[in-house]
Amino acid sequence: MKAIVHQQYGRPQPPVLELREVDAPTPEDDQILVRVHASSVNPVEWYGVTGPYFARVGAGFRRPNNPGVGVDLAGVVEAVGPDVRDIRPGDEVFGSGSGTWAEYAVARADRIARKPANVSFEAAAAVPVAGLTALQALRDHGEIQPGQNVLINGASGGVGTFAIQLAKAHGAAVTAVCSTSNVEQARELGADRVVDYTREDFTSLELRHDLMLDISGRRSFLACRRVLTPDATFVLVGGKMTYRGLGPLPHIAGTILKSRFRSQKTRFFVAKVTTEDLSHVRNLIEEGKVRPVIERTYPLSEACEALTYLGEGHAHAKLVITPQ
Repeated sequence: MKAIVHQQYGRPQPPVLELREVDAPTPEDDQILVRVHASSVNPVEWYGVTGPYFARVGAGFRRPNNPGVGVDLAGVVEAVGPDVRDIRPGDEVFGSGSGTWAEYAVARADRIARKPANVSFEAAAAVPVAGLTALQALRDHGEIQPGQNVLINGASGGVGTFAIQLAKAHGAAVTAVCSTSNVEQARELGADRVVDYTREDFTSLELRHDLMLDISGRRSFLACRRVLTPDATFVLVGGKMTYRGLGPLPHIAGTILKSRFRSQKTRFFVAKVTTEDLSHVRNLIEEGKVRPVIERTYPLSEACEALTYLGEGHAHAKLVITPQ
């Protein structure tokens, strides 16, 4: 089969990232084999390929232990391991797997769910990491409640576009912070107020917010406190991407330290892809309350270009990769 592989760290270009013919994987007892119709691009692939030091922990310090690339997937089940229940060959599924920038990939059954019936494979592949990051940030770590004012700093891109819609689905009023080119998109997704950060400083708003998602990671916690209520929750989702040194860790660590002994609560987490949460978002998609937003679709042969586009900070929504 054809697959994207990387056997050294560096910028996403040959020979770091290459399209090769490799053997198709074999599912273990608790896994399924999926014929991949689409995958997508996330910061996890950027850090995994470029290899800043923090991303090499557990992945191989000098070179990658696993040459596969890609996490999100949507496709058709080809085979299942003997311990797998409720999933059969021929089922259309989406979720999280290993080495999904390929024609075939394996995934644990507890990280897979039935694909939303009303969207394409490409749209379904845009959901798992970004959609569940937004869901868990708002619901589990932000403890969002109906009627709250929610501020989303970085309201474009994969997580941001899902966060606007999910916050509205939870009954919140949303303030979205994004660049000029994304203002209309944020409004169309349901944001009640949109701040163009190139023209206005969102930390000078008079409105105070009960919950803030910091996706872009470009403003300090102390500056953001001015637009938060005294008992607000500040959820760290990400930071400015880089391929050197410690990546977003200095911003994350600095935020946590600056929030100590403050009345606002700070939360940081790494999203977990589960069948339960995938099914929850699928239901919202089928009900028309949430829709994946795709900016560009790339063939597998252009995976380097897709990852470079994400890493340079240009993406306005999800980037999708298809094997064909």
